Amino acid sequence: MILGLRTAIYPAPDLAAAKKWYATVLEQEPYFDEPFYVGFSVGGFELGLLPDAQPGTIGPQPLWGVANIESAYARLLTLGATALEPVADVGGGIKVAAVQDPFSNRLGMIENPHFNLNAVR
Repeated sequence: MILGLRTAIYPAPDLAAAKKWYATVLEQEPYFDEPFYVGFSVGGFELGLLPDAQPGTIGPQPLWGVANIESAYARLLTLGATALEPVADVGGGIKVAAVQDPFSNRLGMIENPHFNLNAVR
């Protein structure tokens, strides 16, 4: 049985550069740091960096929660990300957006006032 999102893995052929960029974006150092994988703990979930994988913006598209999507989107652009999908209100107070990180991966965000953190297992 699927229990819920645990990890989103991003290809990172330049692992050192990706680790530095994501540490800046997340404002924290990784909790797991090996030459074959780097993992950051993000609100109870994991954002992982895998050096031997091909970057891209298609395929699985996780959305990472943010408190203010407009400011998060703007911050990522100033940190070197490229706009993919501008902030869009999809109804019910929910907003989504996506950027391309400097390593050619899609990084999706969601501002969802209905997200229940207590339901995370």
